[in-house]
Amino acid sequence: MKFLDIGEVVQRSGLPASTLRFYEEKGLIASVGRRGLRRLFDVEALDRLSLIALGRSAGFSLDEIGDMLGLDGPPRIDRARLADKADELDQTIRRLTALRNALRHAAECPTPSHMECPTFNRLRQAAVARGREARPPAKRAPSSRSGS
Repeated sequence: MKFLDIGEVVQRSGLPASTLRFYEEKGLIASVGRRGLRRLFDVEALDRLSLIALGRSAGFSLDEIGDMLGLDGPPRIDRARLADKADELDQTIRRLTALRNALRHAAECPTPSHMECPTFNRLRQAAVARGREARPPAKRAPSSRSGS
């Protein structure tokens, strides 16, 4: 079996050594030993790194990717989880498409002021509503009223 030292993995994967060490700490890849001070990986580590890159580009967290990869045996890629992520991406695409269309309209809108444009005003209101949804409820400060 051929082993690659960390420098070869860096060169082939395009990832910095610090990322490889971090992935190893997270249990996403495993070194098989050392040659001097340099970590050694088997060639399958490159396959795992490509799966990690694919998962990251799809928006999965490293923990989610780790769950699907495991350390032993073939990856256990959860098809339902992939379908859920595809649904999330569809939702994001719809939201971004609507935003793009509204911005294009605002850029070309003939009204004298954007504040007079109904489309621009709907865009502003939608942004405020999304901001409220993204934030956790505000905590109320303790009352500072004194009993005097």
